[in-house]
Amino acid sequence: MPDLRSAIHLIGLLVAALGLSMLAPMAADLIDGDANWRGFGVSAFLCAVTGGLIAAASKTPRGARGLSIQETFLLTSLCWLLLPVFGALPFMFGAPGATVTDAFFEAMSGLTTTGSTVFSGLDHMPRGTLLWRGMLQWFGGVGIVVVAMAFLPALRVGGMQVFRSEAFDTFGKILPRAGEIAISISWVYAGLTLTCILAYAACGMSLFDAVVHAMTSISTGGFANYDASLGHFPPQVEYVSSVFMLLASLPFVRLVQLASGEARPIFRDEQVRAFLLAIFAFALAILAFRMVTDPVPHAAGFEQHLRETLFNTVSIITGTGYASENYVSWGSFPAAAFFLMGLVGGCAGSTCCSVKIFRYQIVAAAVWSQIQRIHSPHGVFAPRFAGHAVDEDVISSVMGFLFMFFLTLAVLSVAMGMLGYDTVTAISGAATALGNIGPGLGDIIGPAGNFAPLSDAAKWLLALGMLLGRLELMGVYVLLTLSFWRG
Repeated sequence: MPDLRSAIHLIGLLVAALGLSMLAPMAADLIDGDANWRGFGVSAFLCAVTGGLIAAASKTPRGARGLSIQETFLLTSLCWLLLPVFGALPFMFGAPGATVTDAFFEAMSGLTTTGSTVFSGLDHMPRGTLLWRGMLQWFGGVGIVVVAMAFLPALRVGGMQVFRSEAFDTFGKILPRAGEIAISISWVYAGLTLTCILAYAACGMSLFDAVVHAMTSISTGGFANYDASLGHFPPQVEYVSSVFMLLASLPFVRLVQLASGEARPIFRDEQVRAFLLAIFAFALAILAFRMVTDPVPHAAGFEQHLRETLFNTVSIITGTGYASENYVSWGSFPAAAFFLMGLVGGCAGSTCCSVKIFRYQIVAAAVWSQIQRIHSPHGVFAPRFAGHAVDEDVISSVMGFLFMFFLTLAVLSVAMGMLGYDTVTAISGAATALGNIGPGLGDIIGPAGNFAPLSDAAKWLLALGMLLGRLELMGVYVLLTLSFWRG
């Protein structure tokens, strides 16, 4: 059995830190004179005390060894399971006075940067609650980047070992290297957030709205302060948001290199080029369809079509989930395209989610290599990615991930159907949870609706899907095997 003291100690510290961070939204409500501050005060006290006691009870002797691979798997899964429990407390004790199910769903959606919400009437919600929703996504965004670059390559999850050298080769020394990675990434993450705040403010957002939406843009989370999402703001906000969602969808190790003056790696990165090409192809196809089915007689109409198409395409493919229009009403082709692009995702090592573009590139390289072998049986053809031959271990990991992703998607869809939901709601709901995307399709959970009408059973099911998707499935599924617990 693994020694869980180090993992539990870290979780305790994170819970305590989460409690202390609740003081910020509490202060926002105090400034506004809103009684909602009491909910944050109680929640902050409970988290700080509970986290502190857990950390103190599980403290390991100085000089103890770092985390093993087993313990790291447990740490990552427990973090994303337990932190939403504590993050849900302000929703239960304060506005909007949510049920346990709704509070946990909202907190899980926040920390996994999914962006699906069960809350309506956001325009009139206390500012502390709105700020807390944004903070949850901001914490979840930087957290998953660190996990993706420091842990997943060493844990060989879903083909992420192909980025092991870029993640500074963390195997065997996970904690020390994770600290270095976290510091570098956090500086870039904070810098992007500050720049985004200034850009939103320049477009006419209030400072409060700019701060919250910058946090949910850079985390590609998608929580907004208004029921109309970013459609509430002037049109130029959509261009600014598109830029920052794109930046947050690029590998943060490349952004760290760019910040240090090395621009060449990000422009030569095959993953980045493929991602940008996918956005261009989807946006162009949808724009062409709209121009044919809804032609505009003047340049202003074309600019609106272009802006709406670009913004919503970037929002969905990055898994952010903002909406400025009910794109389902554009026609069956755009609706199908938005569903498919949600299953693409951004780059590995970013705040994005879903399958991620590099896995499709590796599968394509493996398929092309197989075709070449069939055509020339005596030739030697190795799949290549980023200029290097891809090991069979990476290919099998990617294939395993894809199989489990779509199998899990099918199981979640069938389960949603068994709960009585129509096909579109069941499949798109499962996909948006597993891909951590945000809105689904249809009248209930589409961009014009939310997840409040779903039953409690459906909400718990989708919350499980968010957890599985955020931790790349295998990081959770491995805990269900006997061999894992046998060491």
